[in-house]
Amino acid sequence: MKQSKWTAEEKMAIVLEAIKGSKSVAELCREHNISQALYYRLRDKFLEGKKSALVNGSSIDSSYKAEIERLQNGVGKQTIQIEILKKQKNC
Repeated sequence: MKQSKWTAEEKMAIVLEAIKGSKSVAELCREHNISQALYYRLRDKFLEGKKSALVNGSSIDSSYKAEIERLQNGVGKQTIQIEILKKQKNC
């Protein structure tokens, strides 16, 4: 089949349409000109992503929290350094 670049939203819409059961997988694949193997890979990735989002508040969520905390600490340190430099300049 011809390789196309699908956006994440388009891939999700195709998978959700099949999950809803309004059309068969074969019909959707013909309609979107994709192989059934590709559809099943997309579906499996989609379901795995949803599964990880349900596991203990999501590992993605915790990695974002860790990154936010790291950045906030950096901003705090820079703020302190700026204040020290301002005081040194005023002396």
